[in-house]
Amino acid sequence: MKKVLLFVVTLILTSCNFETKKISSEEVLEQESRSLNWKEVDEYPAFENCQNETELAAAKNCFERTVATTIYSFLSSQQPVVTESINDTLYIYLEITKEGKPQIDSVKVDTTVTNQLPEIEQWLRQSIDSLPKIYPASKRGIPVSTVFKMPVVVKAE
Repeated sequence: MKKVLLFVVTLILTSCNFETKKISSEEVLEQESRSLNWKEVDEYPAFENCQNETELAAAKNCFERTVATTIYSFLSSQQPVVTESINDTLYIYLEITKEGKPQIDSVKVDTTVTNQLPEIEQWLRQSIDSLPKIYPASKRGIPVSTVFKMPVVVKAE
């Protein structure tokens, strides 16, 4: 009986091929980096009033709606005077840094708008400066910078 038991244990130990490979932290980081989608965030930037949103789409919508409301309120308070009617869309490339600071990367605006409203870019920058405190986006719990392309419809008569 002892021989049979010894034979079975020996058979089990020799049939199992235990291989361990030591992986460096750099290799683990590289494998993780390849598997992550760096174009998406786990949490969008948020204002105080958007912190309750748990769904990613709802959080993004709340953030964009707050930015748009702030921009439109600021622009309407400027009371611009135009000689021709304007109905155009310009695009703001808005960056929220990993520190939560908003800044305009660039503005795509048609010359007809700038001819009628030469201060439009300055007003846009001022409206962005007037945004309330922003909590930055995060990826795996780490704050990251994000850029949004935001349309702004300019209508004036």
